[in-house]
Formats: sequence, C-alpha cells, structure tokens
Amino acid sequence: MYQVLYCLTDEHDWRLVALGGAVCLLASSAAISLFHRARATRGSGRLVWLTLDAVVAGCGIWATHFIAMLAYGPGAVGAYNVPVTLLSLIFAIAVTFVGLSVAVSTMRPSLVALGGAIVGGGVAAMHYTGMMALEIPARVSWATGTVAASILLGLVFGAFALHVAGRRESLSGALGATVLLTIAIVSHHFTAMGAVQLTPDPALAISGLSIPPTSLSVFTASAAAAIIVIALVAALLDRRAKGELGRQQIVLDSALENMSQGLCMFDADGKIILFNERYAAMLRRTDIALTGRLLVDVLREEQAKGEWQGNADEFFARLVADAREGRTTTEIVNRSGRSIRVVNQPMQGGGWVATFEDITEWLEAQAKISHMARHDALTSLPNRVLFHEELEQGLRRTKSGDQLAVLCLDLDHFKDINDSLGHPIGDALLKEVGRRLKATVGENDTVARLGGDEFAVVQIGRSEETAARSLAGRLVEVISAPYEIDDHQIVIGVSIGISLSPQDGSNPDELLKNADLALYRAKADGRGTYRFFETGMDARAQARRLLEMDLRAALQRDEFQVYYQPIRDVASGRVVAFEALLRWHHPQRGLIAPISFIPLAEETGLIVQLGEFVLRSACTDAATWPDDVDVAVNLSPVQFKSPHLITSVTEALTASGLDARRLELEITESVLLQNGEATLTTLHELRAMGVRISLDDFGTGYSSLSYLRSFPFDKIKIDRSFVSELATREDSMAIIRAVTGLGRSLGIITTAEGVENDVQLELLRREGCTQAQGYLFSKPRPASDVAMMLDRPRLRASA
Repeated sequence: MYQVLYCLTDEHDWRLVALGGAVCLLASSAAISLFHRARATRGSGRLVWLTLDAVVAGCGIWATHFIAMLAYGPGAVGAYNVPVTLLSLIFAIAVTFVGLSVAVSTMRPSLVALGGAIVGGGVAAMHYTGMMALEIPARVSWATGTVAASILLGLVFGAFALHVAGRRESLSGALGATVLLTIAIVSHHFTAMGAVQLTPDPALAISGLSIPPTSLSVFTASAAAAIIVIALVAALLDRRAKGELGRQQIVLDSALENMSQGLCMFDADGKIILFNERYAAMLRRTDIALTGRLLVDVLREEQAKGEWQGNADEFFARLVADAREGRTTTEIVNRSGRSIRVVNQPMQGGGWVATFEDITEWLEAQAKISHMARHDALTSLPNRVLFHEELEQGLRRTKSGDQLAVLCLDLDHFKDINDSLGHPIGDALLKEVGRRLKATVGENDTVARLGGDEFAVVQIGRSEETAARSLAGRLVEVISAPYEIDDHQIVIGVSIGISLSPQDGSNPDELLKNADLALYRAKADGRGTYRFFETGMDARAQARRLLEMDLRAALQRDEFQVYYQPIRDVASGRVVAFEALLRWHHPQRGLIAPISFIPLAEETGLIVQLGEFVLRSACTDAATWPDDVDVAVNLSPVQFKSPHLITSVTEALTASGLDARRLELEITESVLLQNGEATLTTLHELRAMGVRISLDDFGTGYSSLSYLRSFPFDKIKIDRSFVSELATREDSMAIIRAVTGLGRSLGIITTAEGVENDVQLELLRREGCTQAQGYLFSKPRPASDVAMMLDRPRLRASA
C-alpha cells in the first residue's frame, strides 16, 4: 500500500492525473448511458448500441491509461511499441464488448454483475498489455500481490458499476454507476502502477516501431476524447428521442386503455405482443397471463375451464392462415351473454391485430329498428311490408290442394268515432280491435294493420272455402261486440273482403287487389258483412274508376245542372217551394242518375264542391222567383262536416241577394250522429242567420224523438218509402199518422215525398200532412221551367 501511495504522490504529475481522471469520468458517463440505450433496444439496434458502447468504454480506458502514463515519471526516457499499443486497444474494446453483452442480455442481477466484472477484467487486460508496449532502458518487474489487488479492484468495482446501472434507469442510478466505473478504472491503474519495479539497464535499446509517450498520449487522449464526446452526444440525443417516444408511448398507452374496443396484437406465430385492459375484461381473461403467450395456449386453458367451446387448434390455425394470406375476417362471438364483434386485420411483416367491440346494445337497437320498420307502432301487428312478405312466404309454403285466403277488413264508421270521441279513444279502439283479431285467427295465420282502420289476415292451410267463410263470420261477430273504452261504450262494425288462392290470384298484389274489391262490395251491400271476390267485381271497379275520373272532369267542364221539383201546400194546392236536385249531363252517356254518382262523390269528397255549386245556383235562381216561393237544398253529411259550410251559405246568400228566410237546408238523421255538440252549434248558427232547417227522410234511419227536442226543426220530411205503401199497408198509415200528429203538436211543417197519385194525396190531406211533392205534380225540371210549374192550375180535390 505504501508503494502505491508513493508511486501516486511522488512519481506522477498531478495535472495530468487530473486530466486522465476527467477523461475517465467522461468515458464512464458515456458508457453507462449507452449501456441503458442498449438495454432498451431489441434486435439489430441493440448490437449497434453494444458495439458503440464497447468502443467508447475501451477507448476511454485506453486513453485514461496513456494520459496517466504520461503523468508517470520513472526517471528514464522511454517510448511505446506501436503494434502492442494497438493490441492493448483491441483487448480493451473486445473484452468490454463481451462484458457489456452479458450484462445487457439478462435481467438477473448476478449475471449483470458478472458482465461488469468482465468489463473490469478488460481494464486489466488493456493495462498490462499497454505496459508491455513500454520500451525503456530498464528491466520491468512486478509486485505480485499488488498486481492481484489491482485486478481485484477492477473486477469488484466493475461488477458494482453495472449492477447499479442495471437496477433502474434513473439519474441517481446513472451517476452512481458512472462513479463506480470511474473508480474501477482509476483504482486498477494506479494500484497496478504501484506494482511496477524498474531496474536500469543501459543495454536495452528502444525499437524503431516506437513513438515517444508524449506524442502517443496527446494523440490518443485527443482521439479518445473526441470519440467519447461524440458517443455521449449521440447517447444524449437518443435519450431525448427515447424520452419523446416515452411520452408518446404514455399518450398511446392512455389512448389504448381508454378505447371502448378491446385490442390485442399477435405476431406471425400467434403470440400475444400487446393488449389493453378492455380486451382482457371483455373476454374475461384478466386472471390469465397473456403477454408473450400463444393464443392457442390461452384458448386451451379456457377450454379446460369450460369457458371456451370449439377446437382450439383448428381455430388458431385458421387465424394464422388468414393473417399470412392477408385476409381480413369478421365474426361475432357470444361471451357471458354479450355479443362481441371481432375483426382480425393482418399486419405487414406478419401477425395481425384483433379488435373486439361489444355490439349487444347495437344489435338490440337494430332489431328494434327492424321491428319498427315491419310492425305497426300502435298495435304492434305486422305492417303492410311484413304482411306482404308473410303473404309471399305463405304462397310458397302452400302445398298442392291447399288454399290460402286473404281477408281485407275495414271498420265501419270508424272516422265518426274518431271525430266525435277524439283520437286517443280511436287509438285505444284500434289496439283493442287488433287484440281481438289476433285472438280469433289461427296460430298459423297472420294479422296485420295496413293503415288507418284497415286490417288484413292471411289464412293458410285450409282446403275448403268454408274455412275462410267461417273465419270471416267469427271476425264480424267478434269485432261487432261492444267495447268499453274510458267509460265509453262503443259499438262498431266491420266489412270484410275475401280473395282465395289460387283461383283469385297467385301473387300478393293480385290477391290484395281482389280482396279489396270484395271489401268494396261488402261496404256497398250495407257494411257489417263479408263478400268473396267475384270476377265481375274487377270490371265494376274499373267502371267506378272511370266514373270517378269523369266526375272530376265534369266539374271542370260545367256538365252539372240544377233541376227543381215543386213542393205544394196540400190544403191550397199552391206551390210554396222548390227542391233543388242535381243532374249530370254526360257528353257520351247522357243524363246520369244521381244514385249513380252521388255516393261516389260523397266517398271521394267531391260532394263538397258539388254541394257548393248547387247552393250557389239555387240561391241565384230563387232570387228571381216570387217572394213567397222558397228553395230547399240538400246538405250531405260530408258537406255538413266541412268547416267552410257557414261561409259557403253566407256567400251564396250575399251573392244572390236572396232573403235567408227563403232558404231551406235539408239534413238527414245521419248528420246528427256525428259529433252532436258541434252539429247543433252549426245548426243554431244557420237558424240565427234566418235559414230554415228541415229533417229529411225522417223514420228511415236512427230516428229519435230526442232530435226534435234538442233542435227545433222547421220541417219534417216523410220518406217516400212510407208514402208509396200508404194505401196498402196499415203500418205505413200508422207511421204517417204519428209523424203528422207529432208535427202538429210541435208546430212543425210535415212534407210527404214521392206522392204519385190522387189516392195518396187524399190520404195525406186527411191525416193533416202540410205539404207534398212528387211526380203527381211534376218531375224535376230545369230552372227555365219554373215559371211554367208556377203557372199550373191549382190541384182539384180528389173524389
């Protein structure tokens, strides 16, 4: 120890010793930094960093040695053999490379320390080889114990240096490892220099392959310092880049862990490289080691627990094959009651990325949307789209000899209920109708709501027409039964049209069309019944459509004309009024009877325009008649529901100048059935204007004396059906006697329609009927014939 201290204090230049220590510290710092870079890198990049680290560390050791040798003053002039000097550099780099490789390739602390010890051995190998390069006129001998101590110091401090560096990459760890590596190099060198013993020998000469120590030391120190500085700068730049990458990695990791999807990355062999927690939680694999494991092993482990079904090897082989062939695959798997969509996307260079998305709610939403698109929102019955599909499937399923029936249903007078009681009641009624229909049909039959109050049924698998007839009869009975909805008792009927396959059609559209034609016939025949399709119905429907087209065109071509039929006072025989009646002069068909087009006009809504035309024409014509002759105009139930009725009457009276008291509006009892309060309000408004109101066809509909009490009618018109049988049926006579008596008691005029002979007129006069009209007096005639009808002589009394 004394020899070492003596050598260090008395045989060295401290200025150069300080320079060598600085170079050593710089080299150690660069070496530790490069060591960390090598540990953080994989593949060929690690080899690059290891080589650079070995070069920097070896050059640093070599430069430190020769700077320190320049500071050594043994008292004789010497030189260095160039080949041996270069060999010492090669030893320094090679042995250091081996030690760093051992330390970098493992995470075990003992092996990392072993790598550091090898680096310390490299320091010794470089030092003693470098000493062999020294040529001096003296014999060199060594103190064996001191040599051993120097080697041991290099091994121990080298092992500690890399052990500290390998524990964690931090500033304190890097500083500690740098200091320990510097101590390993410096302590070895100066201890080894203390072991040197020189015996002068002038006979020893310096070879020609030598250079002076000063030149070599300055050159090597400068070159080594440059290499070290470059390496240190590279390490610092790499550290900064790695730091930026680390920050980006943190951001990417955060994004990965906050994905709504699960993600797992596999290499070309199917080994799990990367996954996020969402993946592990979604597939319930949080308790399984995943990183670095083959997917097939994970599947086998789950299969053993009963958590995965299927052949793991076949499934895994298919995934690997798809990835290698560049195929993207998508599948839906069920896991713990959840539906998960898996997309496997191949990666360049092999392997694939699998994304896992929980689509349970999405599938439920899609199913709901699909259900809404194919079902009625109110009743949840199939809608027209699904009904059409079911009908197509039914036609395909029907076997030879089987029969398929299509029933189209329409509720009778549903609009009246909807208007009078409100849409909520109407909706509740439709839902109850749908429930009754579904409960009545067979389990293989389909019930659908086509829209509004239209329903349809497909009856499958019956071989006889009687099955469809039986079902239609049950439906009429069930739907017509009273309903209790929100304290309202509602009675409603249903009309049904039926078409049969194959005789009435072999495709859905044809069957629906023919069933609809049969439905139209059921309505025309009085509603509340059913009708089967017949061949002639299509022709009648075509004729009806043509008539509707002609009817619309007739309004534009002014083909309508108002005719008038006189109403006479029974007692005096004087004409007291004319009833305005509409006639249609068709250019090809001639005069078309009202019974042929008035119902169609009411159904299509054209009756409103026709009614306004009659009202305007009648007021204009009546304004030219004597003041004691009135005009009567019929109001259709459809026309009466128009919100513009009061305005139309007012405008007609104003435009014509006719006194309102001379206008008589005739309504039927069906008008009183629709929205009673609103109807009475409209009637009172008309009466307030001075217009008189007549109740037409009394006794043929839903007659009730409450009508006469709720509104004071000016006139009651007795229907022609009672008048025609007046002389032959006692009950007709009794009805007329009752109505005329009622009129006298209430002060209401009574008018008998359809009087065709003197016998009928005499009986009406005897019973006290006030007025009469009919063919006995005149047929309806154009306005130009009114003067002639007024000038006819008074009727003479019958014998």
